Order: sequence, then C-alpha cells, then structure tokens
Amino acid sequence: MISIEQITVEFDSRRLLDNITFLVNQKDKIGLVGRNGAGKSTLLKLIAGHEQATSGKIVFSPDLTVGYLPQHMIHNEGTTVMQETQKAFDRINQLQLEIDSLTKEMSERDDYESDEYSEIIDKLSRAYEHMQIIDSGNFQAEMEKTLLGLGFLRSDFDRQCSEFSGGWRMRVELAKILLQCPDVILLDEPTNHLDIESIQWLENFLAYTSSAILLVSHDKIFIDSVTNRTIEISLGQIHDYKVNYSKYLELRQERKEQQLHAYENQQKIIQDNQAFINRFRCTASKAALVQSRIKLLEKLERVEIDIEDTSSLRLKFPPAPRSGPLHLDIDNLTKKYGDKIVLDNIGMVINRGEKVAFVGKNGEGKSTLAKCILQEIEYSGKLELGYNVKIGYFAQNQPSLLDESLSVFQTVDNVAVGDIRTRLREILGSFMFGGEAIEKKVKVLSGGERSRLAMVRLLLEPANLLILDEPTNHLDIPSKEVLKEAIKAFDGTAIIVSHDREFLDGLVDKVFEFGNKKVREHIGGIYDFLQKKKIENLNELGV
Repeated sequence: MISIEQITVEFDSRRLLDNITFLVNQKDKIGLVGRNGAGKSTLLKLIAGHEQATSGKIVFSPDLTVGYLPQHMIHNEGTTVMQETQKAFDRINQLQLEIDSLTKEMSERDDYESDEYSEIIDKLSRAYEHMQIIDSGNFQAEMEKTLLGLGFLRSDFDRQCSEFSGGWRMRVELAKILLQCPDVILLDEPTNHLDIESIQWLENFLAYTSSAILLVSHDKIFIDSVTNRTIEISLGQIHDYKVNYSKYLELRQERKEQQLHAYENQQKIIQDNQAFINRFRCTASKAALVQSRIKLLEKLERVEIDIEDTSSLRLKFPPAPRSGPLHLDIDNLTKKYGDKIVLDNIGMVINRGEKVAFVGKNGEGKSTLAKCILQEIEYSGKLELGYNVKIGYFAQNQPSLLDESLSVFQTVDNVAVGDIRTRLREILGSFMFGGEAIEKKVKVLSGGERSRLAMVRLLLEPANLLILDEPTNHLDIPSKEVLKEAIKAFDGTAIIVSHDREFLDGLVDKVFEFGNKKVREHIGGIYDFLQKKKIENLNELGV
C-alpha cells in the first residue's frame, strides 16, 4: 500500500531520520514509538504529504485514500458540528467513479487467485459498504453514532464549531476521518483530546476497522489495544517488530541482550587475535600466522550494538513549603456560564499530602473547578485554601502558551528569580535540554519537548499544592513514568486531571468523579473506583 524508501530528513544540519525504509501493508495497525523529538510526527507528516523529505521517496498504491489527524488545532469556521461532519460524505461522486473503475477492472482480469485480484475485491467491498451507508440513508445514523461515541451530546450537533475548544474541533475532524473509511488512517496523539469514555470507544472502533493504521500515542493501554505491529524510531533509525507494544518491549530487551552477548564474544576474539599479532609481529617463524590473523580481522563483520539515547529525564519537585493539615475546603460551590450550570452545589475536602484524581467526561467541570481554585474565574459558594497553601499549576494548554520566538533558555530565564538562576543550565539538562538544545527556539520543539519545558517553569517556584491539568499530553512513555514517580515522591498535595488510566494507576488514593453537574468522592485508586461502579473497560464512566 505505502512504500517508504530510503527516507532521510534533516533539520538545521541535524539528521532526524536517516535512510529509513519500510512497507505499510493492508490491515497493518502500526504503533510508532520513540522518545519525544525522535521523528514520529514528522514521519506521519511526510506520509500525509504535509512535509517533504530531504531525500528518498514515498510510493503509494494507485487510488489509495489517506486520512490524517495532526496533533495541533483544526479550525472549522462557519459550520455547525453536524454540517462539518457531513463533509465526510463529499466523496460520494468519487466513490461511484471508484466503484465503476474497480468493477470494470475485475471484468477484464482472470487471475482470480492473485493478491492483486483480492485487493481489488477488498477495495470494491469497502467502497460499496460506504456507498450503502449513504444510499440507504444510514449516513445520518452513522454520523450521530460516531459523534456520540467521541463524546458529543445531541444538543451539540447544531452548535457552531467556533463555539468549541480546539480539542473538541479535533474530535469533529476525527469523526470525519473515521466516517470516510480511508485505506490508511494516520493518527498523531488522538487521545490527547479525548476523555476516558471516548478513548475506550475509539479503541474498539480502531481495533475492528478494515483501514490500515499508523498511530502515534503515549497511552500504553490504548496503543496495546489497537496495534499489531510496532516501529521504534531511535536516533534516526527504525526497528520493526510485528507485535503490539507490550510484546515489543520484551523482544527489544531480548534483542539488546543478544546483541550485547554477541558483541562481547566478538570483542574477546578480536582482543585475542590482536594480542597474538602484537606478540609475534617481529617473529619470522610466525609471519604467516600473523598475516593470517590480520586478514581474519580485516574480513571480520563487526557486531554493532544499537546506540541508545542515554539522556534521560530527571524530575524531582522541590520540597513542599510547610502548611496546615487542611489544603482545600469546598462547600456548596456553584459555577455558571450565563444560564448554563457547570457545577451545582458541590463540596470536597482535600488534606495535606493527598494525591487525588479528577475524572469524568470532558465538559463536566474538571478544568473549571481547577480555575475556581486558582481564583481565575468567579463562582458562588465556599472555597477556602488552608494555611500557607502555595499552588503550582500546570494548565492543559500550558505548552501552547509558550512564546515561540524565545529560546529554551530564555523561556525559563525570564521567569526565574534569585539564586536558582545560577542553576538553570543544570535544571534544563535534567529535563533533556542539554548542550546546544538550550538554544533551540520554542517554535521548533515537539509537543513533548514543549511539555517538558513548561514543567521546568512549574518547578522554578516551590509549591505544596500541585494542580496538574492533563500533564501527560505529548509526553512520551518513559517521561510519563518519570513524572509519575516524581509526583508519588512529592511530599505535598497533588490534584491530577487526567484521562490516562495507566498514569493514574498506583498514583492517586482518592478519585473525584465529575458528572451531571455534581462531584462524587471515591476512596481508593482509579481501578478501585472502576470496580466499585461495577463497570468493565470504563464504558460507563461519567454516566
């Protein structure tokens, strides 16, 4: 279907992708993995035609259709949610032409057992399936089912897209892609814009779709549920595994152990032969043997070990300033936007040292309550912070608020005060911004690099109450694990707004569930909460 042939990509003399080659086959469901900045998003943009490689080429099968969901905001203006979604069916004329062409081609061939003939049948079947949805009038039902699955309410269908946040507009774009049934779907961090319930719906949809998938995601459970092949990008090279993410981790470790064993054995052979050569180089009676050993070493095919990116995120929150035992006391709090009630007479108490999660569907008030706590928006009712509570806040859109014209160093230098300014290079180095990376402009950073930089700013001022609104968006899996351990080790209080089940598991000891304008408290971790509600795979979260 798609052949990536000797692709090289260079940015500012840095080689991001180095002569990589692989095939995307029909029904492949590929997870692209690697550290932030490794080139995953760039590879998707190349396949989508949004960027050009420095060298190499990408070859597509004839008439191949591709759907691409980028990381960043989609601007849909002048249409309602339903009107924008209906654009997915603008292909009806193209579909009819495609059906006519495939039918004609089938009638002219007699290689009924060939792979090419089977591929024509598959394409024709998908085209008919999509056409039947439209012709039978079921396209309206399909649109509604998809939009509801992605978290929209029926009352949202006739609202203007411009009324929604960037994340919700991305959901409209995702709905259009899924409804188009393209041959290949390219998804760059789709779960960043979804709540837990919608993630579960998308998992099920992608697991059973006939489209091939190339997926970038740092949600371990999601990528495991969807993919059957894993391509790792590391230091410009790729390693291709025909398994899902969990199995890939096992095979990667086995491969590295085998490489190391073979490398050590070969190094011993090289050393022994070199020692013999050095010892008898000037001995006439051993001249033939010495020449033989020299030729042996020259012809020896050297075992190479995959070079690992040994830079790693080292994250430790500053000690929490002393405070009283009660950190947050809320009672009868109500928040309205005009006539719309978002939170209705809610209450909660959070004590010093607790790690709690805010969960529920998007739009149910999780981020709104965080802004109430920060006194960024008005509300009615009681909300009191405890004695000497100092808040550190990571906003959901924090990385996008960074000034793109500044360098990495300038970004933190502008907010740092006091003696800590003398340690900025050390701190940036611990966040994988070492050496020349501190001079990079923010505009060239990947989503994960921006998230790490925003986290540095958070650490520059000690806090004893952390409010982290979707802190794992754009972070790669190793970085998420480091952040999780840092929060667990933090001696203050943490409120985590997150849809990442893996991240919350083992981290929080209390869950506040947001839904229907109310907040319910559940003692225990995220899976204790799910078990108590007697739900399986999170299908009913937020109901």
